Amino acid sequence: MTTEDFIIELFCRIDDKMIDVKKHSQALLYPSEVVPLALLFTLKGVGNRAFYRWLKRDYLHLFPKLPERTRLFRLFNSHRQWIDCFMAEPSLIGVVDTYGIELIHPRREGRSPKQIGRKGLSNKRWIVGGKLCLLLNHLGLIVNWDCDTANVYDGSAFQHVVESVTDQMVVFADDAFAKVDWHPPHLRLCQRGEWNDRMIIETVLSMLTLVCRFKKVMHRAWEYFKNRVGYTMALFNLLVQWHGLEPDETGLVHLSIAEFSL
Repeated sequence: MTTEDFIIELFCRIDDKMIDVKKHSQALLYPSEVVPLALLFTLKGVGNRAFYRWLKRDYLHLFPKLPERTRLFRLFNSHRQWIDCFMAEPSLIGVVDTYGIELIHPRREGRSPKQIGRKGLSNKRWIVGGKLCLLLNHLGLIVNWDCDTANVYDGSAFQHVVESVTDQMVVFADDAFAKVDWHPPHLRLCQRGEWNDRMIIETVLSMLTLVCRFKKVMHRAWEYFKNRVGYTMALFNLLVQWHGLEPDETGLVHLSIAEFSL
C-alpha cells in the first residue's frame, strides 16, 4: 500500500465515523478532513513546519483547500472533541501505566519563562516534559488517557483515569499508583513480575516510541501538546485495528503498527 493509498483509506475510515458531522458554512475543510490531517501529523512524528512542508509538497492534490500552516494547527485544536470517538470500550480486565514525554533537554530547564514541561523521572532518567497516563483494555486498545507535567505523582494526578471505569474493569497497576488515602476496589497493585500480562502496555508504548517518535516532541504551548497526545491515542486505536484483531491459537492478539510508519 502506497502512502497515498493509506491516506485515502484513512480518510474514508474516519469519514465513516464522522458521517453525521456537518461542515461550518465558512470552513474550508470538513471535520472529517481535519481529523485525518491531525492523525497524519502524529504519525509523521516531526515538527509542524516539516510536516506542513511534506504535506503541501507531496499531497496537496488530496487536500486542495489546505489552509495556511498556523491556521491548520489551530483547526487541530478546535476539533479535539472528536478524539473521544476513537477510544475503545472497557473490558473486564485492564492495565494502567504512565509514560514520560520529553519536551526540552534537562540542561535547558528554566531558560524560558514560557516553559511548559517540568522535571521528573522517566525510565530511571531525568526529563523535562510531560507524563501520559493511559488505560488499556485486555486487547491492548486505549480506553482512556490524560496527561500532566512530568513531576506529578501517578497516584494523585491520574486518579480520575482509574475511577472512570470503577464499575466496568479490574485495573492492574504498579506501585506508582499506591496512595495512602485512596483505595478504589477495582484497582490491583502488582509487584514486578507478579502479573506479566501487564507487559502489553510496554508493547503499546514501544510502538508509539518507534513509529510515532513519541518519546520527544517539540510543542511550546500546553494546549497543543495535550492535543498531540490525544490524537496519538486515537491514531493508535485506529491503526492497530486496521486489519482486525485476530487472536492466535493461544488466544493472544499480536499488536503491530510498524507497517504504517512514515
